[in-house]
Amino acid sequence: MSLLRRGGVVRCGRVLVRRNTPLSPPVDGPPVIPFGLVGWVVVAIVSTGVIWVGSDRLERAAAKLSRYYGLPVAVHGAVVVAVGSSFPELSSVVISTLLHGEFSLGVGAIVGSAIFNLLVIPAASALASEELEATRDVVHKDAQFYIISVLVLFITFALGATYVPGGTNEAAILTPTLALLPLLTYGVYVFLQYQDTRDHAAKPADGVDPRREWGLLAVALVLIAVGVEGVVSAALAFGDAFDTPPFLWGLTVIAAATSLPDTIVSVRAAADDDDVTSLTNVLGSNTFNLLVAIPVGVILAGSATIDFLVAIPMMGFLAFATLVFIVATRTHLELTNLEAYALLGLYGVFLLWMVLETAGVVDGVQGI
Repeated sequence: MSLLRRGGVVRCGRVLVRRNTPLSPPVDGPPVIPFGLVGWVVVAIVSTGVIWVGSDRLERAAAKLSRYYGLPVAVHGAVVVAVGSSFPELSSVVISTLLHGEFSLGVGAIVGSAIFNLLVIPAASALASEELEATRDVVHKDAQFYIISVLVLFITFALGATYVPGGTNEAAILTPTLALLPLLTYGVYVFLQYQDTRDHAAKPADGVDPRREWGLLAVALVLIAVGVEGVVSAALAFGDAFDTPPFLWGLTVIAAATSLPDTIVSVRAAADDDDVTSLTNVLGSNTFNLLVAIPVGVILAGSATIDFLVAIPMMGFLAFATLVFIVATRTHLELTNLEAYALLGLYGVFLLWMVLETAGVVDGVQGI
């Protein structure tokens, strides 16, 4: 199963057989090292740990830099922390595309991470704190703009199916020019967040060395990138071992591993009673992933062909999960433990659905 046709790459066991297509020029990526299955499980676990360490360093450095520059709490969560903690998802697209020629793996990670962030992270944050409170700004500003980002990405897919030469009702062709639409939309999002900083009276920050924190931030990003490469290689090996499409492993293994930064940041913020940062980080991270990470992958690949019949239900479930999240946080402006368990249950249903679709037990999604 794949949202994206595997641009000119056919994987046969451990051998990469490449064919030229007008959409995806061949990429001379490194072959996957032939470890045993147990070895790749160890690689995935260790790489996830590296991502965890890098994410922890990133969160601490980002918090100090936000305090140094006097950013409001909402902007800190929605932009600074969200963009930083979304670096694993962005890395997964870049590494999958440039090093392995597997764009579908990166996009699977983006879609899976977006659903994971909406359903699992708020639930974990609510269970980690006595009560996870929302604000009207979170529900009416950040959440609503996230709905816009889902809509813009879907419109981008639709334009690729109807207006780009070669696109059909089954295949949408994304071009770098078309990818500018979501990127410009994210520019509007950053502009709106910037307006909040103009009305914010910053408190002086003492004892923060900005050069040191920027250096630590850079080291954290490098650690995360190294960890993501390990997880991507392990996911490709799992796909070969079980004869399953890369998208499934991107949707599950890579999505969970790359969502660690968001999970750490949000759960830690909720435990410290910083509920605004906990929730805005989730929404801001998803907004960045949909409007920036996927377009960057398209630009790096030159163009990408999306299976529109698969994209429709995936985007539909993402929109449904978004509505469930908004309703849960809007009721009494808090997320209760019961609602948290309901979100976790919905995520379990989604994973079960994807596994059954891939195994051919059910056939509810055309194009798989």
